[in-house]
Amino acid sequence: MNTMFSTKTIVWAFTGLFFLLYGVGVYWSFEPDPINIHAEVTQAAKAENVAPVVGYTTTTALIKVSEALLYKPGGYLSNDIMPPSVFLDNMPAWEFGVLEMVRDMALVMRKDFSRSQSQSLENKSLQEAQPRFNIDSKNWAVPSAESEYGEAIKHLYAYRKALVTNNGNNKAQFYARADNLRAYIEEVQKRLGSYSQRLSLSVGREQVNTDLAGDRPAEQSTQGQAHIQMQTSWWKIDDVFYEARGATWALLQLLRAVEIDFNSVLENKNAKISLQQIIRELEASQESLWSPMVLNGSGFGFVANHSLVMANYISRANAALIDLNELLTKG
Repeated sequence: MNTMFSTKTIVWAFTGLFFLLYGVGVYWSFEPDPINIHAEVTQAAKAENVAPVVGYTTTTALIKVSEALLYKPGGYLSNDIMPPSVFLDNMPAWEFGVLEMVRDMALVMRKDFSRSQSQSLENKSLQEAQPRFNIDSKNWAVPSAESEYGEAIKHLYAYRKALVTNNGNNKAQFYARADNLRAYIEEVQKRLGSYSQRLSLSVGREQVNTDLAGDRPAEQSTQGQAHIQMQTSWWKIDDVFYEARGATWALLQLLRAVEIDFNSVLENKNAKISLQQIIRELEASQESLWSPMVLNGSGFGFVANHSLVMANYISRANAALIDLNELLTKG
């Protein structure tokens, strides 16, 4: 009897633990809400008793997107080695997508937005912040990924404060120019193009090798095949989907801030409507996924293919980015 009771107790205990961890895992997999950038800027400016200047909104958006990685339900999960985090893959993939966009913005802010020309000095705070975002996202030892990201965020706060104080000892600038915005758009174009391609490969297909197209004397290190059979692994389809979803979520918040800081440039180039169209496409990519899993039907099959739907929104946003880049160049 004692043995039977002990066995039942153990079974019930493990069953209860399983459902507890499952519930926690589901809660931790909820994606953060969109950031109300106007409210965040107003609140931050009021707390610091300052008037927002050019660059204040974009910096605030980068800070809040970065903080979403660390302070959403469950915190930062990508480097966790204990359950239930170790069994989750969708949210870590989402986090990596957000992180990629954070890295791109931090790099452009360091190289372009904060500098007047190629020979100007880098801002010290951004110089400290940007490399810290590049630590391996799965690093859990000392220094851990989240500790480095936390330090980077502190330096972003310092940069934002210097923008509005701008005293002689801690100068900081943000240059909202067309060429600087183009530098950021070109980074984003490459990122979105990669996501669109990886999402489209959820359905295997043969692709013509265009690596050297358009440049007759161009060469590459090794001989490539004329036709390539490409397909995303079945085990990676949901990871690619959620990584793209995280990237588009982060980009959406950042572009809303860019629209404010670069308002004069966009209006002068008659390009504001183009940016608003990009934001519309990114908003559509954030619609709720009602299926309990990412479906991978064939292109015109009976079952939906969520990856192709996401690829469609990203491709349309990327096409609009190309148009925006043209307007900033020629408009």
